[in-house]
Amino acid sequence: MVARRADISAMLEMLPPFAVRVAATLRLSDHIADGHTGLKALARAGGADPDALGRLLRYLVQLGLYTEPEPGTYAVTPAGRMLATAHPSGLRAWLDLDGPGGRMDLALAGLLHAVRTGEPGYDRVHGRSFWDDLAADPARGDAFDALMAGKSRRVAADLAAVVPWDGTRHLVDVGGGRGATMIAVLGAHPGLRGTVFDLPGPAAGARAAVREAGLTDRCDVVAGSFLDAVPEGDTHLLFDILHDWDDATAAAILRRCAAVSRRVLVVEDIPAGEPDRWSAAADLKMLTLFAGRQRTAAQLAALGAVAGLRAVHPAAPVALPGGFAYVEFRPGAGEGGTPA
Repeated sequence: MVARRADISAMLEMLPPFAVRVAATLRLSDHIADGHTGLKALARAGGADPDALGRLLRYLVQLGLYTEPEPGTYAVTPAGRMLATAHPSGLRAWLDLDGPGGRMDLALAGLLHAVRTGEPGYDRVHGRSFWDDLAADPARGDAFDALMAGKSRRVAADLAAVVPWDGTRHLVDVGGGRGATMIAVLGAHPGLRGTVFDLPGPAAGARAAVREAGLTDRCDVVAGSFLDAVPEGDTHLLFDILHDWDDATAAAILRRCAAVSRRVLVVEDIPAGEPDRWSAAADLKMLTLFAGRQRTAAQLAALGAVAGLRAVHPAAPVALPGGFAYVEFRPGAGEGGTPA
C-alpha cells in the first residue's frame, strides 16, 4: 500500500484523544445523565467556562459522543455513555486527566527523552517518578489502587478457573493491591490459604476487602516492598508487576521470589507470537512511564534464568480467556546470563 500524506496526517491528529479526555475529566456524560443538559447548567456542573465548553461540545458532537437535539442542549450517544463513571468498562477513570491514568497519558510527551536516554519520560514531564508522584498525593494513590483493583477483578476469575492450583497450599500475591485476585482464587479453591503483599496503602484496602469477603481465617495481609523482600509461600503470583521495571530490577524481584517459593507465576499481557501494534505501543508506554518493558515468553524465560528459575513452557505463555497470559517458573536454572 502506498503511503499518502493524509495517512501520516491522520496519525498525527492529537485533538480527538485530548478532547475525549477533557470530556471524561469534566464528567460530561454523568452530568448530562443527571439532567444538566443545557450548556450553562452543564458548565456549572462541570466547572467549565460556558463558551469554551460549547466549543468543545461542538467538536465532541462531530466525534459522535454527544448530540445537540436543540441549540445549546445536549444528549449522550451510546459511545458517550462509555465515558460515564458507572459504565462497566471503567474507561472514565483511566482517561481522567486529574487522575493517575490521565497523568500516565500526559507523560507520553516525555517519549523523546525516554528514547534518547533509556530513562523514564514520566519524571521529565511531571518532575518526579510515577511512584513518587503517587506517594505525594494520597488521593492519587487511592485512585491508582482502584484502577488496579478493577483490572484485577477482570482477570481474577480467569486465574481462579484456568491456573492449576492443586499443588499449591499457600499462595502469595506479590504486589497484590486491594486483594481482588486473592479473594477470587481463595473463593474458588477452599483448600488454599493466601498472603496479600503490597505497600501500606493498598495493603490497608486489602485487609478491608479480605474481612468483607469473610476470608480472614485463610488470608493474611502483609505490608512491605517487593524491592526489599517477599513473604514465604509455596506459590508466588506476580500479576502485572514485572513490566513496570527494567531487566535488572525485574530479575531481582524474581530472585527474591525464587528464594522463598517452589513456583512463581508471572501474569501479564504477553504476546503469543511476534509483537503486534498493540504490544509494541504498550512496550513504548512502559519505557516512557517506568523504563520498563513488555516482554515475550522467551524474554521472560531468559529473565527467570537470571534469577535462578526455569520456565516450564519457555516458548509459549499459557493464554487466559480475558486476554492475559502466564508463564510458570520453577526453581532450577543456574544464575547468570542476560535476558534476551
